[in-house]
Formats: sequence, C-alpha cells, structure tokens
Amino acid sequence: MDLQTRALHEGYTKDSQGTMAVPIYMTTAYEFRDAEHAANLFALKELGNIYTRLNNPTTDVFEKRFASLEGGEAALATSSGMSAIFYAIANAAEAGDNIICARQLYGGSLTLTAHTLKRFGIEARFFDVHNPKSIEALIDDKTKVIFFESLTNPSIDVADIEAITTIANKHGILTVVDNTVATPVLCRPLEHGADVTVHSASKYTTGQGLAIGGILVERKGLLEKLRGNARYAHFNEPDHSYHGLVYVDVPLPPFTLRARLSLLRDLGAASSPFNSWLFIQGMETLSLRIKEHSANALALAQFLESHPKVKKVNYPGLKSNVNYANAQKYFENGACSGLLSFEVENLDAAIKIVNATKLYSLVVNIGDSKSIITHPASTTHQQLTESELIACGVPSGLIRISCGLESAKDLIADMKQALEA
Repeated sequence: MDLQTRALHEGYTKDSQGTMAVPIYMTTAYEFRDAEHAANLFALKELGNIYTRLNNPTTDVFEKRFASLEGGEAALATSSGMSAIFYAIANAAEAGDNIICARQLYGGSLTLTAHTLKRFGIEARFFDVHNPKSIEALIDDKTKVIFFESLTNPSIDVADIEAITTIANKHGILTVVDNTVATPVLCRPLEHGADVTVHSASKYTTGQGLAIGGILVERKGLLEKLRGNARYAHFNEPDHSYHGLVYVDVPLPPFTLRARLSLLRDLGAASSPFNSWLFIQGMETLSLRIKEHSANALALAQFLESHPKVKKVNYPGLKSNVNYANAQKYFENGACSGLLSFEVENLDAAIKIVNATKLYSLVVNIGDSKSIITHPASTTHQQLTESELIACGVPSGLIRISCGLESAKDLIADMKQALEA
C-alpha cells in the first residue's frame, strides 16, 4: 500500500463494536485470564497487554502505523521526543562509552549529548554534518552510536545519510537519525542505511501543537547487525533483570524490545493513550499537510532570498542552497518541509523583526498548522556559548520560521512589513 493509505489503515483491526476511529483505551492495567496467562505474558511466552507503562492498545496502533510509514520493523512510543532520543542512545551505550554527534543539532539534543549524558559517563564527540569523512577519526572500540538529524534544526542542513551510514556500517556502529523535521512523508532514513529513527511527535505528527510525545523506529533486519557484535554485548548476553533473556535470541525486533523491557519499564517515559490517539489523528493528514507546509516555506524562502535586508536564507528547496543536491537525493519530490531560517545583520535587527511580525506567533515549537517565528540564539540555543552557536550554525542574527498552513501571500506580506518596519 502507498504511504497515505497506510497512514489511514495500518495497525488497526476494528474491534467488536466496529468502530471506524481507533478507540482510546484509557486504562492503567489489564485483567489476565488466570495466573498462567499472567506468567506467560511476563515471560514473553504469549504477547499481550500487561500495564500501560509497557504497552497499550491505542499506543500499539500508533507504533505500528508509524513504523510502517518509516519502512521500519517496530516502534516504541515515548512521552516526548527527548525521551525517544535518550532511549535510543541509552539502549546502545553505557558508562565509559562514547557517541558521535553532528554539531548541527536541536539545542535540547546538544545539551543532552554534551552535558547530561556526560554525567552518565557517556562522552559525546562532534562532527560537521557537511564533512562526514571526519567521523572515522573519532571512532574507537567504545563508540556505540552515530547521531544526526536528517534535516537539521535550526541550521536547515541536509545530512548525506548514505555517506554517514556507510562509515557506521564499516565499523559495526548503530546510526540514530532524528527525522522529526522531514517526517517519513519526505525522507525515510531507514531506506538509506540508518538503523534507528527518532521523532518528536509533538511537531508535524500531531500538526496542531496539541500533545507532547516521541517515537523511535527500528529498521528491518537490525537483528543481524546486533547479533555477535562485540560493541553490543548487552544484546548478546543474558539480561539478569529479565529472567536471563538474550535479546538476539527472541523472535522479536531486538532494539525496540530491549528499549521497552528495560528502559520504558524502569524509567517510565510512556506515551499517554490519549496523546497516542491524537498522533494517530494527525498521521491521517500528515502527507497532505507536509505538501502545503513545504510549498509555503519555498515561497517564503524565495521572497526572503530577494530581500536586501536578508544576508542568507537556509532552505534546501532553493537551488542556490548548499544542501540542494542532498535534498533532491533524499527528499520525496525535492520538497523540504516547512522549516526554514534566515540571517539578518545582527542580534538587534533579528529581535526587531521577531517583535514586528503580526501573523507569526513567537513560540518555541515547529510543525504547527499556524506559523511560528523563533530567535534560537536567545531561546532554544541560549545555553550555548558564542563559539558553540557559530559551530552549530546558529549566529545571533538567525531567525527560524516554521511555516504553517496560512496563505503564502499573507505570510510573505507580514514578513515584508516586519523587515521594513
């Protein structure tokens, strides 16, 4: 089935009431048939619902449907995009290990990898997404993850996914790709060699800024990369916290299985069934919305590129952009989502423009049906030093726009008056 058809039907078999809409199963727990049934579920001899922190029928539909859109084998929903990123890394690395990350990351991802994980004993090493060849010099026998974004936020760069995953596969290292901005509608990193994708479902998936949530997706056949791989002994040795289970010996997708049975069980960042239901609603129109977001962003980018007060526009849909070739290679029909950024003379000019807009809302979010304007250096990336801001592509004069679904004509008109105010 095509992606849009799967977005409407995948993962749901109508219940006894024949409900067309996926029901919201608002429950914490489930009754077992008898003691043997309960024991079999906990021992994985039978599959079924145990407790909503681990699984839930509504969330199960969300996971199956999203995995299908990404072309993956299985998915795990979490309470936020940040928890999905943390679980993806913590599922592979432990104290004494290191991970290799692109410098061009969302501000929260930068602080997680560079600072918070450091307190867990996991070192982050950084590379420029435009220079994947530099990755090899950072690799050693303790490297467990290479982490990057398919379409970076807010520098708006497009990673060469195949170049990065080729290096990772050469060394038997897992790749984790944040595909939030592109969404599976435009880019499917698993089809280009990535092992795991993560998303903030709070963005384009819900589409109206209604709920916080995240999801990670495991590619098909990841078992063979993990089996016998010395980097990932914890997948190949008995897990004494779960009856001595060896994950590569279970006929289930191993990465999401361990993330569920170990991390979700113990850390508990589970998706609310209601939020999972909201994400399911959003997925039904995702492919339609992304086309409009992308068209609006391209129109605005073309206007900004022609304006004398704009020093630089970051949008891969522009033929003049350094990321244009990668966008044509990895993104469906060359569409580039609704996120763009542009640079003006300095901090004062940027703040003046942000304050002068009327149609754009000053919000630290993206992917909403309504257009959003953000000044990253003073908000999402405020915790970084000036040199760190420059390194990750966020100078003080940078303004980020998340183009909504308003008329492109109105979006351009409002930006024009803000630039010229």
